[in-house]
Amino acid sequence: MKRIVFKVGSSVLTETTVIAKERMLNLVSLIAEARKKYEVILVSSGAVAAGYTALQLDRNIPTSKKILASVGQPILMSSYKNKFDIFNVNISQILLTEEDFDSRVHTKIFQDIIDRTLKNDILPIVNENDISTTPDQLFGDNDQLSAHVAHYTDSDLLVILSDIDGYFDTNPKDNPKAKIRKIVTEIKPDELKQKHTPNSKFATGGIVTKLKAAEYIMSKNREMFLCNGYDLTSAREYLIDGVHNKGTLFTKKNNNKGN
Repeated sequence: MKRIVFKVGSSVLTETTVIAKERMLNLVSLIAEARKKYEVILVSSGAVAAGYTALQLDRNIPTSKKILASVGQPILMSSYKNKFDIFNVNISQILLTEEDFDSRVHTKIFQDIIDRTLKNDILPIVNENDISTTPDQLFGDNDQLSAHVAHYTDSDLLVILSDIDGYFDTNPKDNPKAKIRKIVTEIKPDELKQKHTPNSKFATGGIVTKLKAAEYIMSKNREMFLCNGYDLTSAREYLIDGVHNKGTLFTKKNNNKGN
């Protein structure tokens, strides 16, 4: 059975002052369906945004962001549990920092936990540990975290669910005729130097962080699929039906892996 990692961003999960319950339920439904075909790991943003739904602190202040994360993490996990219970899916929570991938001992512990969790038919939900990390220990965005999780758990595919339909040949905000690049086999250096353009005040990246994640994934001979997280049609078609209508697949030219 192939192993995949879903990554979902804050903008998909929250609507500023509330959890986006319908979108979360749609995500949970897709994951429950995907688990019949794949081993699934979920990397989820949203702790800080979820905390803001209960406590409106200035997230630009580092300590306030940590407080929001500490308040929001149980809110986020409770919301997930309530919805995964509908599909009889047990979940676990795993919080990581960069150090967990810099130490062979820490990495092996993480890998063993993931393997044992999946063998027991439990869905691991991974997030960065915003509360205890120092600035030099932060990934900075969960796109990078999810790419590392995908590699170190020997996953075949990383699926990033975002607020965009895929990677376009030009900025669709500026050019209404922009077209989705359905398959990308190479990312040029200047593409990684674009301005970070998060569409949500709780997002920590934009297209550049996704391209960096894709570059990392491709360097490890793995694949990444970028698609819309608001409308999961493209993700469902690609993962369940094996049809690539929308979304962007990042893959090496010589990568013969299927989806």
